[in-house]
Amino acid sequence: MDAEAVRTWCSLALEALGREREAIDAINVYPVADGDTGTNLYLTVESAARAVEAVFAAHETGRTAPPPGDVVHAMAHGALQGARGNSGTIHAQLLRGMAERTGAGAGLADALQRAADLAREAVAHPVEGTILTVAAAAARAARPAGTGAEPAAPAAPAETALAAWEGARAALDATPDQLAVLGRAGVVDAGGRGLLTVLGALVETLTGRAPSPAGGPPERRRPQAPAPAGGACGPDGGPAFEVLYLLEAGDAAVARLRTRLDTLGDSLVVVGGDGLWNVHVHVDDAGAAVEAGIEAGRPHRIRITHLATAAPPAREQAQRAVVAVVPGDGLPALCAEAGATTVPSRPGEPPASGELVEAVRRAHAREVVLLPNDPALHHTAAAAAEQARAEGVRVALIPTRSPVQGLAALAVHEPGRSFDEDVVAMTAAAGATRHAELAVAESRSWTSAGVCQAGDVLGLIDGDVAVIGADLADTARAVLDRMLSSGGELVTLVLGDRTPDGLPGLLEAHVREGYLAVDTVVHEGGGDTPLLIGVE
Repeated sequence: MDAEAVRTWCSLALEALGREREAIDAINVYPVADGDTGTNLYLTVESAARAVEAVFAAHETGRTAPPPGDVVHAMAHGALQGARGNSGTIHAQLLRGMAERTGAGAGLADALQRAADLAREAVAHPVEGTILTVAAAAARAARPAGTGAEPAAPAAPAETALAAWEGARAALDATPDQLAVLGRAGVVDAGGRGLLTVLGALVETLTGRAPSPAGGPPERRRPQAPAPAGGACGPDGGPAFEVLYLLEAGDAAVARLRTRLDTLGDSLVVVGGDGLWNVHVHVDDAGAAVEAGIEAGRPHRIRITHLATAAPPAREQAQRAVVAVVPGDGLPALCAEAGATTVPSRPGEPPASGELVEAVRRAHAREVVLLPNDPALHHTAAAAAEQARAEGVRVALIPTRSPVQGLAALAVHEPGRSFDEDVVAMTAAAGATRHAELAVAESRSWTSAGVCQAGDVLGLIDGDVAVIGADLADTARAVLDRMLSSGGELVTLVLGDRTPDGLPGLLEAHVREGYLAVDTVVHEGGGDTPLLIGVE
């Protein structure tokens, strides 16, 4: 695969895991039923995708794409650094194995085989019916069978990827028959299903088409016996803590660490190499697991999670906060005045889920309302919300699609009422706000409103191009007329850095003269978008 194909694969895999995250979380029963496998895989691939984008950004000044070897190694290194949970850590090692072979110019079948072998070696006690089984089946299926003494000729990458996906799917469907806990719950392995999703993105990258819906995710089976209500964890049902950390250490020290951690707990996975490792283990004595890492080298990014599923405490009167993603320079201050913790979003640099989680932590609240203010951030925000919930924070994600919807939600935010009532009121306010923006076309293209030329002003209403004009003011008035034709009580104008000085006054006068009892408010937002419009 060339560099652009790897980039596309990462992007499609992240998008697919975003869609499948909740479904994968829901079938997570092994090794612990903590319902986070889909989220952990999403966070792992997100880290890989951001590392790949960083390599491309470093080559923006040149006219050629970065070397494929640099891109695949960045993918593997990003996954290693961002790996979460048992399945995420194993997935990082799968990507490392693929990077070793594809970076050296080997074919896809060889890369998949190396990935499966390396992942199995990383697990202290491999278990069949898991992501390891699915990876091994994908690698076997990717290798064309020879005839007699003659080995088969290598297949095209697209054919290899599709064969691997089909082999993985068949193996995934059989996992409940291999692992008793899956059979009792009536589900396939969650980590294996995540791998199938990533392989499906690889097929789409190389063929231009996602695998047929007829071969979609395996259905939930009828349980063989009542499934346990919660995960087995704590003194009576397995280790109580999940410990993860990055470790800088040599090979010999890591070999000793594996032996030490294997005596402390289970679900031991150590992945990486070349001096940097990602360590994952379930233990009762979290301190001993960290101390073992200190003896081996330099552990950092240490994460300790209690695996018990205790009932959450009553939070009716708990402290509450709002975390909002906002573009520009003016909107963060405006949202902060309204009591929100803000996360900046810049063109081409959307925040990662880790940044949203950090903002939730900065808010120091037990209840948090999260406003992504961009449809492209929905999966990222959902993964961040799930991670924050695992840390004991009650999080509600309101799917705001524009900063003006976020402003509408903030306007009715009331910390004094119950959390559920507050979320309902904020969701209703955001949903009742139509949103629009003005943009300038960069090239000639087809739109839902017709053909536009470079330099035309585009008026987008609820995400679709509705008006094409030559003048910013005329286009803005046309957009307002369309939005107000179905009613409205309040118009919100958010000005960008390139908004002409006289435009706000013209639009306020237009609304005042043409629409009775409709008020207009204007905010300085900053940023590259000339104008954002909201109608409530």
